[in-house]
Amino acid sequence: MDVIVYSIPVFFLLIGMELAFDYFKGRKGAERKYRLNDAFANISCGIVDQSTGVFAQLFTIGMYVLAFNAFEGLRSWVLPQTWWMWIIAFFLVDFAYYWSHRWSHGVNLFWLGHVVHHQSEDYNLSVALRQGAFQKIFMFWVYLPLAILGISPEWFLTIKAINLLYQFWIHTEYVQQMGFLEKVLNTPSHHRVHHGSDPKYLDKNHAGVFIIWDKLFGTFQAEEERPTYGITTPSQTFNPIYAHTQPFQRLWAELRQMPTFADQIKLLFNSPGWYPEALGGRRMPEELRERPKFERQLSMGENIYLLAQYIVVVVIGAAFLFSLDRFSGFEKGIYLAFLFLQLLTLGMYFDGEKKRKKIEFLRLFSKLLFSALLVFFLGQIFGGTVLFIWFLLSLAWWSRITPIQSTHVVQ
Repeated sequence: MDVIVYSIPVFFLLIGMELAFDYFKGRKGAERKYRLNDAFANISCGIVDQSTGVFAQLFTIGMYVLAFNAFEGLRSWVLPQTWWMWIIAFFLVDFAYYWSHRWSHGVNLFWLGHVVHHQSEDYNLSVALRQGAFQKIFMFWVYLPLAILGISPEWFLTIKAINLLYQFWIHTEYVQQMGFLEKVLNTPSHHRVHHGSDPKYLDKNHAGVFIIWDKLFGTFQAEEERPTYGITTPSQTFNPIYAHTQPFQRLWAELRQMPTFADQIKLLFNSPGWYPEALGGRRMPEELRERPKFERQLSMGENIYLLAQYIVVVVIGAAFLFSLDRFSGFEKGIYLAFLFLQLLTLGMYFDGEKKRKKIEFLRLFSKLLFSALLVFFLGQIFGGTVLFIWFLLSLAWWSRITPIQSTHVVQ
């Protein structure tokens, strides 16, 4: 059982509770912990990560199993299946996570997979779901020594899932200092520092569960002033597909600036901000405390409509993840194509693109096409019929909405 997938209802319940608390606190403007467009981007990145993970895990888990089996004949020991061995394995997985996380920040090539998680300029529980789809591919190798040591694939996958589940709750500003636990565990205070783009907070607190690794290896920073969340070069998009492709485009542009092939290789494996002396050397981030958040202003009617549309997309995505065993590879591909098109076009709308009215008609038409595929090719008559009815209702609803000219709002 995929522990992460089966925890999705709990994630949404807790996000709803935090959102309700934010609403009843009467927060406005920059004080708000949630914005619809940003929460959409966060959760959508999680959908992209989980849905593509169906295919990525064939490689990443497969490599772990291969390493475990390949060294089984060379190991002269057999790890006892005891509770105390399980605790040791838990610490070892968390230790490996620390280095995987630290190298994801310290190497440009690996940063491509992790930067998505840091793009949000808000900090709330929805940010925990914002994961990069490429991170598994880039960092699987860090965990292979655990397979060589003899930690079984079953134990590894279970502990890794628990490690990730723990990190969900620390993405909140509503939990402050936690006394003695701050000395041992990764807490919301420690992880807020990790998401800060302020120079003093950059590349600090890489822990998963235990903050002791950061204290041992010199990457710990206590929370002092409130962090400025996001990355030093803001993504300026609410589109989850753009969020994944933009880092590759930026790194490619930097590679083309490099004067030599050797400098291109150095750029890939140096930390973000590295440049050769011929281009002025390392570029240090600036103090970003006064930087406004990226925003696009839409009408209330548009936001309500988009929220309703997105809820349906989330339900379809959840149904896909909960029913993977029922689909063939071809059917999975159809579902993924449909989900990605929905997220891409909704993201373009939240970004306030000028042609968003035409884009929305394209998205609505894709619903009609997908409902036909469900009924006539995949044999899912009930699901296809429901989606067709939702297409008709959406078309009627959309025809009554007048989009406003989106503007950049400084918060």
